[in-house]
Amino acid sequence: MAQQTMRGIRLGTQSLESEVGVSYSPRTKYQFLCPNGHSSEIVFAQEAELPETWQCRSCSEFGTLLKDGKPITLSFKELKTPKSHWDMLLERRSKVELEVILKERLAYIKARRKAGKADI
Repeated sequence: MAQQTMRGIRLGTQSLESEVGVSYSPRTKYQFLCPNGHSSEIVFAQEAELPETWQCRSCSEFGTLLKDGKPITLSFKELKTPKSHWDMLLERRSKVELEVILKERLAYIKARRKAGKADI
């Protein structure tokens, strides 16, 4: 029997798309300097909003954006401490109201269990 081979391209290894007619957005390189002296050059689109810090590729510290060869001054935003569920609940009700609701709910559950209707 003769040796037969399949002719064509390898699936998944070569793209059938061409770059004809594709226009790329304008890009700019920016430098970030970390506290350990490592410099990272990152490419962003020109219309992109630039971050003030970027994680260093060498030491995982956060580097500061350089403008005209000098680090920019960071604008610190006021950090809000996240509220817990309990804090949000206390904004809506007082502790006395919550204790009354708890007693009512426990009485309801006990009555259901006594009647043979288990909560699922």
